Amino acid sequence: MKASVRIRTSKNQIEIPTPIGLPTLAKMAFDGVDLTPMWNTLVERTLETDGDAAALLDLSTIAHLQGRPQDRLALQAEAFRFSRVYRQRPAAETADPLRLLAFMAPGDFMANIPLEFMVGSANVNLDMVYVIPGEPLPEIPDHHVALVAAAESDENQAVLAEVAGFIGRWPRPVINAPDRIARLTRAGTWELLKDAPGVVFPMNVRITRDTMLSLGSGAMNVEELLSASFPIIARPADSHAGKGLVKLESAEEISDYLDEWPVEDFYIAPFIDYRGPDGLFRKYRIAFIDGRPFACHMAISEHWMIHYLNAGMTESAEKRAEEANFMATFDEDFAVRHREALGAIAQRAGLEYLPIDCGETCDGKLLVFESGTNMIVHSMDSPELFPYKPPQMQKVFAAFEAMLHQAATQYPLVTTEAPPLAPVQSTSNSALANLPK
Repeated sequence: MKASVRIRTSKNQIEIPTPIGLPTLAKMAFDGVDLTPMWNTLVERTLETDGDAAALLDLSTIAHLQGRPQDRLALQAEAFRFSRVYRQRPAAETADPLRLLAFMAPGDFMANIPLEFMVGSANVNLDMVYVIPGEPLPEIPDHHVALVAAAESDENQAVLAEVAGFIGRWPRPVINAPDRIARLTRAGTWELLKDAPGVVFPMNVRITRDTMLSLGSGAMNVEELLSASFPIIARPADSHAGKGLVKLESAEEISDYLDEWPVEDFYIAPFIDYRGPDGLFRKYRIAFIDGRPFACHMAISEHWMIHYLNAGMTESAEKRAEEANFMATFDEDFAVRHREALGAIAQRAGLEYLPIDCGETCDGKLLVFESGTNMIVHSMDSPELFPYKPPQMQKVFAAFEAMLHQAATQYPLVTTEAPPLAPVQSTSNSALANLPK
């Protein structure tokens, strides 16, 4: 028997923890602010008030920003003992903000769309409900529209399946279908885009460690898997942001790579040299919002594996000028040149919101590196150094907010009944016991 959903009306709202939140804490870390005093204050709050879920979640965020993933997960799990719903209020309190509900997955920042950045300056009340497979949903606050924020990953497949199980009978409009998110594995994206007009997406094959060993020993040829020869790129199967991503020039390099990365599954793909006539590589982040592409950033580097933070954008006025021009002319230049490819990606993905990272091949096609709803889209860069970014990012955020409003108009608000909440367990702040103060 399927459980129903209980949604509280605005006349009888439930109390929802409101953390300091990811945008504020991330911006502080981004700007080099020492988070230790805030950490200590939050720890004192949890010791003084049993069940301070907001403080626990903020501690979890700080732990992640400080590079302590295990502390992050322990603190997050502790927070969930008290609440699985958290709120980010509108930037400016108004009488009638749009109420957005996000279905979130437990985990680190890469587990979900970083929605807090997307709606941080909007008149949007964001309620984030964390979905745990096999556990009943908590009581749901009233909302105009819901969005599946959980991104594709091995760990999130169960969460996406759980959401897919109840989303068809959800009494509000829902953005980003979970089954369409779930298929955005690297191999799944290749299947989706392999014959898309104007698109180059290298074949991505998921293989086991034993298969990698066979490639390294010569017992198997890479051509049998990729229909391409060395060089290839390899990465751990469920990695992001370039973690473990390398170019392998020959089979002889595989053994050392496996010694460095003791995991069981990998993705391999042909390496495509996409450097421009000037010898530099360019990576673009583009977000599709309701099918329309928006420029989010451009990074230029001497190295094929580009991260915005290590591409030297802050040190080079010339690179920043090129990024500024890319943003200013995007609708008339890049989006026009790649209209067919961008349209095919939006249509085949079938998601209201989807960012991609891409480049351009030497013959002018759109080279897609990856797609994923969890790619960060933000406006944290210095407006003094990057004066062209705030206007562009506000354009992106405004389009996202408009998409939410458009979706919210499609259905009337209704209220349904559901079973009561599961009981909350007490805690002894065990997650804090061994953490530094």
